[in-house]
Amino acid sequence: MIKLQKLKLYGFNNLTKSLSFCIYDICYANTNDSRNSYISYIDEQYNAIRLTKILKKTCSIIGANVLNIFHQDYEPQGASVTILVCEEPMSMEKIDALNKNIVSSSVLAHLDKSHICVHTYPESHPQSGICTFRADIEVSTCGIISPLNALNYLIHQLESDIVTIEYRVRGFTRDIHGIKHFIDHKINSIQNFMSDDIKSMYDMVDVNVYQENIFHTRMLLREFNLKNYLFNINLENLEKEERSYIKKLLSKEMREIYYGRNISR
Repeated sequence: MIKLQKLKLYGFNNLTKSLSFCIYDICYANTNDSRNSYISYIDEQYNAIRLTKILKKTCSIIGANVLNIFHQDYEPQGASVTILVCEEPMSMEKIDALNKNIVSSSVLAHLDKSHICVHTYPESHPQSGICTFRADIEVSTCGIISPLNALNYLIHQLESDIVTIEYRVRGFTRDIHGIKHFIDHKINSIQNFMSDDIKSMYDMVDVNVYQENIFHTRMLLREFNLKNYLFNINLENLEKEERSYIKKLLSKEMREIYYGRNISR
């Protein structure tokens, strides 16, 4: 849990803290049927019901109270979940009223800064056999609750080959003397809040803009076992040349996503 500085505030804590993930899973499928099967498999593994459970647990970890949940599976594939949260507990009567859209504009403005959502994007390369699954997650809170407390849980729940994370603190809050505070906790890297086992699994690089309270970390899984990246393919049935070729394809795909640019070789 992150430790906030002890600030005596004038009024409500107006800081907005947003934690955004892009999580990628890569595999190789050598036929159209296998590629379609992979997309169906990953779509089922990360369906709206399971994602909702993950996000509800996230709410519990960060100490947020659920106001409303909306989830949707899409055709031909993909899913999304959005949860509106608040910092203070609410009665069931108030929650029922919110779900019926009986809500004032001020509450809507507050909820706009307090939500958790996820969208999934399964896709495949039209020629090479590479399949890529991406999940986008955003945890946005206001007040004293912090999305960083759920960082390790989310990474473990969505075990992936590449993860890009952005954490940003927006706005300001005033103390009792009227002085503005643009952040209410110490941070110089998202990595400060990761567990040791996660750090040991990934290579990481930071791109931070400290003066804007923007923190960005990219993560690439260190261990590469070709067997774990083959879908409906038996490793023992592949010739040495085929294994080498597939490794190069997978490595190129992962490096392009990690560095955020196309690589010619």
